[in-house]
Amino acid sequence: MGTTEKTGNAPLPLAEQRRRHLPASAALGWLSAGWRDLWHTPLPSLLYGLAVFLISVAVVWCLFRWELDYILFPALAGFMVVGPLVAIGLYRKSRDLEDGIAPSLSRMIFVKAASGGQVWYTGAILCLLMVVWMRAAVIIYALFVGLRPFPGLDGVVAMLFSTPEGLGMLVVGTAVGGLFAAFSFAISTFAIPMLLAEKTDAFTAMGTSISLVFRNLPVMLAWGAIVLVLTALGIATGFLGLIVIFPLLGHGTWHSYRAIR
Repeated sequence: MGTTEKTGNAPLPLAEQRRRHLPASAALGWLSAGWRDLWHTPLPSLLYGLAVFLISVAVVWCLFRWELDYILFPALAGFMVVGPLVAIGLYRKSRDLEDGIAPSLSRMIFVKAASGGQVWYTGAILCLLMVVWMRAAVIIYALFVGLRPFPGLDGVVAMLFSTPEGLGMLVVGTAVGGLFAAFSFAISTFAIPMLLAEKTDAFTAMGTSISLVFRNLPVMLAWGAIVLVLTALGIATGFLGLIVIFPLLGHGTWHSYRAIR
């Protein structure tokens, strides 16, 4: 889309050019299109989802093995931050389907983005954002609990819901985590697909992504809710659900980019 759209002879303001006036229900159409892409030559997508499942299990195992279980919940929340980068191969498949190219796992793994290394620069920013969020979560824990050691997963649930400190930490942590999630969603949901499809730089892509999200807020809130609920469902199944859910959301995100951009 160019920046010179016109109504009659008067060019539309840039903000209005980025407003699509899509209803919130359009998000279900993106999900349906993602489902269609998933089951068109499904093996590459399912293998991609299997790899995400195995990596997730390995990360959780390492956290327990190295006695870092106190950052488990922030790490799970951080999955939402880096998810758009991890899904770049799924965007590649959806674009190949649009172009009439037979999808393959090799093309999904060895992705050649139009913006070159800018996509990995954006990925580094997202990873840094995830690290900052996990550090913020540790600070929030220390502010409410002090220097007491982490009580373990069984103990932390009881602490969160039965003590004033735990309830305060739950409220503040949820609010801060929500802000991190909203910001990361806004800067990345369109930035990574854009860097794949267009030759631009990381900051332009992230800035454009923020603009597109906030100019189309109703449908993007609906899409964000779908992503959140399905990701939580995939995690709740011991990550097994991610084998299907992650490719579904990845393909759907590509269609959201096509509809909004």
